Amino acid sequence: MSWIVITKKKQEKHLWKLPVEVQALYQALVKDLEATGPEQKSWRNFSSLGGNKYHCHLNYSYVACWTNENGNLTIEVYYVGSRENAPY
Repeated sequence: MSWIVITKKKQEKHLWKLPVEVQALYQALVKDLEATGPEQKSWRNFSSLGGNKYHCHLNYSYVACWTNENGNLTIEVYYVGSRENAPY
């Protein structure tokens, strides 16, 4: 089963402003999401935010947040950035 990962346009524009190592970690997360779905328990500080929302730390300062509708093979990343500004 292969999952489809979509990044919101606002986040795509914001990604290039992040440090290169964070961009690389984000790309690794996307590959994991595509391969195994929204539950990424091997990622640091992964947790469910309730309902169909999830998050994990890319490193100490940056996080990614995503959502997945039950029964749907599409995962939407709605935030990638500093943990201080994370919407959770």
